[in-house]
Amino acid sequence: MSNSFPERSASSASNDLVCFSHLRWDFVFQRPQHLLSRFAKKQRVFFIEEPMFFDGESHLRVDKRQDELHVVQPYVKHGTEAEVLDNFLKGEIDNLFSESGIKDFIAWYYTPMMLRWTDHLQPSVTVYDCMDELSAFKNAPQELRDREAELISKADLVFTGGRSLYEAKRDKHPSVHCFPSSIDVNHFARALEINDEPEEQASIPHPRIGFCGVIDERADLELLQSVAELRPDWHFVMIGPVVKISEDELPRLENIHYLGGKKYDELPDYIAGWDVAMMPFALNESTRFISPTKTPEYLAAGRPVVSTPIRDVVRPYGEQNLVHIASTPEQFVNAIENAMAENADERLQNVREFMKDMSWDITQSRMSELINDVLKSRDEKASAVTV
Repeated sequence: MSNSFPERSASSASNDLVCFSHLRWDFVFQRPQHLLSRFAKKQRVFFIEEPMFFDGESHLRVDKRQDELHVVQPYVKHGTEAEVLDNFLKGEIDNLFSESGIKDFIAWYYTPMMLRWTDHLQPSVTVYDCMDELSAFKNAPQELRDREAELISKADLVFTGGRSLYEAKRDKHPSVHCFPSSIDVNHFARALEINDEPEEQASIPHPRIGFCGVIDERADLELLQSVAELRPDWHFVMIGPVVKISEDELPRLENIHYLGGKKYDELPDYIAGWDVAMMPFALNESTRFISPTKTPEYLAAGRPVVSTPIRDVVRPYGEQNLVHIASTPEQFVNAIENAMAENADERLQNVREFMKDMSWDITQSRMSELINDVLKSRDEKASAVTV
């Protein structure tokens, strides 16, 4: 182990929060980062990532980021056999707990696969924050489905990242709670006042139709290409890393511009320069349960939005006429034209009314209340037994 470990500060809550995640903290700033950075203001948070394979000797790296947030990254030597890997990770996690003084803790899972190295732990509360239907993703192993069933049986609370996921999970556990994608309104509302835009985007002609997010098997690349071909006078800005698909699969036209991944703090600067924001998601198993965080982010930034008919976008955004819904390339083109013709002031007024009670602060607070209810119930049962 390559680091000294953090002691609990006097201001921290008594229960540490230990998160087990398939997502990297430094990849894309999304649901885990929004929620756990807020928990870290009051208690120690350890964000443990899945292993990264490299050419050196296996070790565990722990970095403090902000407040009481500690990112834990296992580095594992290439070629390590599965049994050796499992034993190494169990041992390193045990060492982390011992040297950091983690005793009473909340186990927070984003991936059931991490049970392989943590099923021997004894948390005070177990939370499964199900933000995606991972079993529906490309090349998902059967073990993931089996492990999810195991995790749900262990969990005290199951949170879901959207309404469709909630409907799919609510009969599998007695305490399932729907927490759809939320929004840091003030952060994205900055786009309404930005006049200077990033140099690499400033040279792209208008109209600009933009997307920001991970570009993977959930993107309908054929739709993107067809729309770009139908309107060669429009320019399509794609911001985000390309993941799990080959760069060769991306449509290459003069009016499609790939600008790569950007930091969360930079996104309003780019979105401010778009005429329309888009969500050209494919309709397949990997998108059946998604609740895109970018929906409220685009709206808070003051952009009209066009999306394919993703269930958690249609409900409620499409039903309340906040987002234009389109399926075919022709429909997508028509929807973009209608979006550009909208009354911007009227749309923004409707958006503000819709979002008045939406924030990651509120979501985190409600989650914390549910966790505290579980802890209180256990304390009361323990007191009744001792009496």
